[in-house]
Amino acid sequence: MKEKTKRWLRAAAVRALKTLAQTAAAAIGVAGASGGADWAAVFYTSLTAAVLSVLTSLAGLPEVKEGDENE
Repeated sequence: MKEKTKRWLRAAAVRALKTLAQTAAAAIGVAGASGGADWAAVFYTSLTAAVLSVLTSLAGLPEVKEGDENE
């Protein structure tokens, strides 16, 4: 596997995990304020956000620049 592909996968995974954690924290906070967390909704909302993060990363990641000399 090319080094650039490895860097892209790593960067996309980090972004997706950060997005998942941020979405889960927000969903738990909102659910808690309204009386109780629906854990299935928190899980699926967070998972959907992570998948969307990966799809957004397909458009390009600034961490993995085109023409980088370390290919």
